[in-house]
Amino acid sequence: MNINLDQALKVIEATRNKAKQIGVPMVIAIVDAGGNLVAQQRMDDALLVSIDIALNKAYTAVAVKIATGDLAGVTQSGQALFGIHNADGGRIVIFGGGIPLKKNDQIVGGIGVSGGSVEQDIECAEAGVKKFQSL
Repeated sequence: MNINLDQALKVIEATRNKAKQIGVPMVIAIVDAGGNLVAQQRMDDALLVSIDIALNKAYTAVAVKIATGDLAGVTQSGQALFGIHNADGGRIVIFGGGIPLKKNDQIVGGIGVSGGSVEQDIECAEAGVKKFQSL
């Protein structure tokens, strides 16, 4: 089971609305369960670097099956996953803004948000997850 385009666009809309509410232009990416891009949008004036970061956050959330923010602690020097950010050609992101999307405890996709502070990225991604859970 994978997230489909219609669902992805609804998730992006909810995420974009949260970004507008907090006044931060974001890039929002949705991937399927295999980490393949389903949809991505860059809000006006969002950072160009956020295009790749958002996509890689969504990919990471699916690839490691946890939120990217949860990787921060276990990827520090001396920790179990130190160096993982070099995996997959450097696609693994170890700071917040990427969250798996689940239906019935099964990962069906991931969301990645980039453009603000880590806290703002997480806040917007969580708005997208909340919308997905209501679909």
